[in-house]
Amino acid sequence: MATGTGILSLVVIVLGLGVLAQVLADRFAIPSVLFLILAGIAVGPEGLDLVGLSSFGGPEPLSAVVGLSVSIIIFEGAFHLRLGKLRQAPSEAFRLVTVGALITLVGTAGVVRVTLGTSWSLAFLIGALLVATGPTVITPILSVVPVRDQVGAVLETEGIVNDVTAAILAVVIFDLAVTDATAPSLLVESFLTRLGAGVLVGSVAAGVVWYLLEHVDLTPSNAVQNARLIVLVGAIATYGTAEWIASEAGIAAVATAGVLLGNLDLPHEGEIEAFKGDLTLIVLSFVFISLATLLSFDDLVSLGPGGLVVVVVVVAVVRPLAVLLCTHSERFTLREQLFMSAVAPRGIIPASVATLFALELRAAAPEQATVLVGTVFLVILTTVVLEGGFARHIAQILNVLPMRVIVVGGGRVGRGLAERLEDRGENVVIVDRDPDAVERAREEGFNAHQGDGTDTDTLEAAGVENAKIVAAATANDDANLLIAQLTSAKYDVETVISRVNTPANLAAFEELGVRAISANDAIAHEMDNAIERPALSEWMTELGRTGDVQETEMTAESLIGRSIRDLDDHLPDGVLIALVSRDGDSQIPDPEQTIQHGDHLTFVGRRDDVHRAIEQCHPDR
Repeated sequence: MATGTGILSLVVIVLGLGVLAQVLADRFAIPSVLFLILAGIAVGPEGLDLVGLSSFGGPEPLSAVVGLSVSIIIFEGAFHLRLGKLRQAPSEAFRLVTVGALITLVGTAGVVRVTLGTSWSLAFLIGALLVATGPTVITPILSVVPVRDQVGAVLETEGIVNDVTAAILAVVIFDLAVTDATAPSLLVESFLTRLGAGVLVGSVAAGVVWYLLEHVDLTPSNAVQNARLIVLVGAIATYGTAEWIASEAGIAAVATAGVLLGNLDLPHEGEIEAFKGDLTLIVLSFVFISLATLLSFDDLVSLGPGGLVVVVVVVAVVRPLAVLLCTHSERFTLREQLFMSAVAPRGIIPASVATLFALELRAAAPEQATVLVGTVFLVILTTVVLEGGFARHIAQILNVLPMRVIVVGGGRVGRGLAERLEDRGENVVIVDRDPDAVERAREEGFNAHQGDGTDTDTLEAAGVENAKIVAAATANDDANLLIAQLTSAKYDVETVISRVNTPANLAAFEELGVRAISANDAIAHEMDNAIERPALSEWMTELGRTGDVQETEMTAESLIGRSIRDLDDHLPDGVLIALVSRDGDSQIPDPEQTIQHGDHLTFVGRRDDVHRAIEQCHPDR
């Protein structure tokens, strides 16, 4: 048993390294899990030998501490899973956590069985553990890789849900393997029992916590502190109660409670989130460093070439197969599917559960314990280093980092503009203070954020710091003017444009340098076209349905120096070059005109052909 001094030294070492890992993670924009694992190896028996299993008093105390820490981590991740975000890609997320999880389970088990020659029970145990990605590794990646919200929603949902299912499924398989029970009915029954118990306990606990925060008069001077403590104690009690009812039901319970509470309008929600975030960093540091100290290089080396084959197949075959099959839809481009395939590092659930299982197996089956820990940690290390560490580079290579377009105003004008922009592949966010307007936009498939568009906190929550276009499209000219001025001056947005509802206000917008479109003038111009230029008006209307007009900068080295005539031969048949702009001067192109680097070309044609032409001329767009 560790002494008081030993425990103090342990806490100081682990928390100190945890803070250092977080600082390095922020500095290099890499998930902190990588630095935490390396820190654990450095101070463990394979390194300085400062921390080991005896430091925790043996397997049982470590198991209890890890279980409690994992419950806090899962609760915090689930608390941030908003149902509104989930609705952005519900069918794809559902397929990925069901069909995708099954493909990962079976595929991983198959390659482990064939390559490492293990029993089927051990192979499926490893497969179940490696289903989980988890918010501890996905959330840090998405914080530094601003992919489209639909992509982020699928990855976050998969991380939360698969952490729960993987943990429960692994425990069920382990229990059945120990008892030599192989009946599928027992597997299903045990899984559903644990999952059902967890969901029930989590729902009840969320209701109790919500009632206490909403209806119990907390001391006003300490209301924020009391609210944070109630949520923390509620999460821990939820885990403990569920574990008492059914082993490993605690993970499902805290996940359920976290999702429910996170989607309720709780008092002091911002302070609760900040508190939980800091606490999670502490327990995350403790868990990963503690588990990494138990990792032996001999466990990894003992796998031989077969271990590397398992990693390659899991990363390069099983994961892409699951993602491509489950996310095939109009919502995602092939590039985005490849990004989701390439970014799935494994995290806390595989590491913690595998270590705890290995501690139980070492006495009776040391070879199985070695294969279990070695395989799981080899996949974790590889995916965290390659997929987590190079996630932003992967996103840049695949060109899945679109700048945001923020449309403030969820009325007919705002939604109409958003629809056109999304058709062109833009990452659009609609902002409106009216909850009904936000709900209507979400029902139509848009990413919508509720809040006041004139408030900086709302704009930042919508992603204005990574926006290239802000369109103020509300019915209030004062609000539109303030939004345009704010985003231009404070956030240096490349393009800011505003709707003007009252013609008399147009001069005020122009005096302040705001690019504005008068609603009355736009309607009059459209009606004039219909009267004086009916063929052009009809053509423009049809173009809006099936075609597109886009401008792009020429950066493709292979096309620079070619003439317009020569360039036409390389572009899709359904697209024309309407304008060439150079140094602010726009002209209808001459066939013999030579294209220079930085020229802006305006394409007109069928939508798909226009998009392909843009990719050819500006491949890094």
